[in-house]
Amino acid sequence: MTGPVLEVTNLVKHFPAGGRGTVHAVNDVSFTIGQGEVLGLVGESGSGKSTVGRAIMRLVDPTAGSIKLLGTDITTLSRARMRPLRRQMHMVFQDPYSSLNPRIPIGEIVAEPLRQHRWGDRRQIDRRVAEVFDQCGLRTELRHRFPHELSGGQRQRVGIARALSVNPKLLIADEPTSALDVSVRAAIINLLMDLQRDLGFSCLFITHDLSAVRFIADRIAVMYVGRLVEIGAGRDIFADPKMPYTQALLSAAPLPNPRRQRRRERILLGGELPSATRLPPGCAFHTRCPIAVGECRTEQPELVSYPGGESAHAAACRLIAQDGTAPHVARGSNRPGPRTFPLSTT
Repeated sequence: MTGPVLEVTNLVKHFPAGGRGTVHAVNDVSFTIGQGEVLGLVGESGSGKSTVGRAIMRLVDPTAGSIKLLGTDITTLSRARMRPLRRQMHMVFQDPYSSLNPRIPIGEIVAEPLRQHRWGDRRQIDRRVAEVFDQCGLRTELRHRFPHELSGGQRQRVGIARALSVNPKLLIADEPTSALDVSVRAAIINLLMDLQRDLGFSCLFITHDLSAVRFIADRIAVMYVGRLVEIGAGRDIFADPKMPYTQALLSAAPLPNPRRQRRRERILLGGELPSATRLPPGCAFHTRCPIAVGECRTEQPELVSYPGGESAHAAACRLIAQDGTAPHVARGSNRPGPRTFPLSTT
């Protein structure tokens, strides 16, 4: 197959909120993931990025839009018809403890997907479990231990081993390092990178850790209040962020050089994320954007591709010039800075 592993088109997911209306968790999100590609999905808590991952896995049913896995539309497939396709995509969850059955030894936890998908007889399954334990840096003697007897990093390695046991084409990693100690995070990121390079699977890496996504992702997609506001090659996003929200996010990312970090000026945003039950009209970011103009408050911007860079770099902002020149955002304050750029007519 030469097409993308995953195609998400105009994905929408709404949740009823009782008498308080509807939670607009995901709104019109579209992206693709190619073979062997890692796409980083970033945004603040509440931006809808985890809901995107759960909708792709069909753990929640999409409200609208389409999801194609290896060219097959899985948006409305029944559980029975989804079953054979689940071998091609697996998920690593955020909390490595609550995602593991505390009453089952970890060897059996890793073997369960193999049994469900009829990998082979008991000997073949045992050999595969030993192989994936070795790939994920787990000692063979740990197979008979229970999750509570392991450290957080070991439990997350078990989650990764379980997800990769049947050699899926797509791995969805939902903030796999956020529940771990800082000292363990780098080891898990390095493990995922090594496994992705050796096994060649595609990956949707969901995180709010910009330093991690810069390290692991080929492309980066930025979400804000359920919408995709910028997407492009990782190097392009960090070198030339076009959306003011992306600029603010990157200004908060720590730098490896402490001296440079002290000299770096933050873009401080006022206010909080809008309520997902009462989204503002126009650009959802205009309530916090320090350079918003009248059109931003009334018209919803579309994702527009701009020239230059390693790959298609798209952003949803009316203030980006037609040649891709990004708007200037004053640093160190949430007050509007001088506007020295032409308004886009797209």
